[in-house]
Amino acid sequence: MSSRLHPAIENAYKVLDGGTLTRDEALALTEVDGPDILDLVSLANKVRLKFADPIVPCSIINAKSGRCSQNCRFCSQSGHHNTGIEEYPLLTPEETLKAAREIYDAGIRTFGYVTSGYGYFEPDEEFRTILDTLDLLHRELPDLKVCVSIGILSEETAKLLAEHHAYRYNMNIQTAPGRYKELIADTHTIEDKIQTIRYLQRYGVTNCTGGIIGVGESWEDRVDMALAIRELDVEGTPLNILLPIPGTPLEHNRRVTPAEAAKTFAIFRLVNPAKMLKLTAGRETSMKDFQGLLMLSGANSLMTGGYLTTRGRSIADDEAFIDALNTFAGAPC
Repeated sequence: MSSRLHPAIENAYKVLDGGTLTRDEALALTEVDGPDILDLVSLANKVRLKFADPIVPCSIINAKSGRCSQNCRFCSQSGHHNTGIEEYPLLTPEETLKAAREIYDAGIRTFGYVTSGYGYFEPDEEFRTILDTLDLLHRELPDLKVCVSIGILSEETAKLLAEHHAYRYNMNIQTAPGRYKELIADTHTIEDKIQTIRYLQRYGVTNCTGGIIGVGESWEDRVDMALAIRELDVEGTPLNILLPIPGTPLEHNRRVTPAEAAKTFAIFRLVNPAKMLKLTAGRETSMKDFQGLLMLSGANSLMTGGYLTTRGRSIADDEAFIDALNTFAGAPC
């Protein structure tokens, strides 16, 4: 390997040969700066092409908005913050099916069903409506992969989701587990979240577990989040870039720079070479002209058509975007 490479990047090339990064090796990559970041991005993209699936889009529906009892510091839907978002109760199965058909007809085959709130320890009436919704989606659109994100679960409710066609579950750990209470929320625990993931794994539901950068964490915290996700052995990792929302405790946080985000995504790819790495919130709002750079930093999935309480790009625009990105994978220019 050329000595012109940063030593930490040169060492990380072992991932391309099937090696695994230690914590110290991953931390060394956080020291990469300036033009060396593009060398790190290049390695992450090579690792993605060798080990991970091709780039695929997904879309979500905010099936229940606001009024959340939890105090997650970044979240516009928390009832502890005054953010002025639209609030509404759980959508009916028919309303959800209508939204799912729209994204299905646009060619998207992965659909995220998301509700605000703590979660479901008992199969109450609202949870039963969610199960009815999953059954309806499966009956009407059997090849649609439904990813459910409805909060913390008990073993009973996790088992029921598995029995009612939940393909994947989203449960983000958000940051380094050891700093969750300080940086994210204290109305629930990181242990509650990890136990939910374990329950779902027990009953065969795949998991999408990631986090958010820009909440006040250190580079060490980011590495520790990546390593915690590797230990959980989940199938996918969505990474959000904080958009400081007025009315939340983080409204005045420093914005994440494109170079910082690219470095973060590259490190996550090198720590978890074969897993799905999804660029989610912050793509249009925070990264703007640098969206392509982040996708080439190791991401192989993106969210299209909008987020929970913020707008996104159109599905047609993102299809063209993915086609352009694929020219870096050997497709004709």
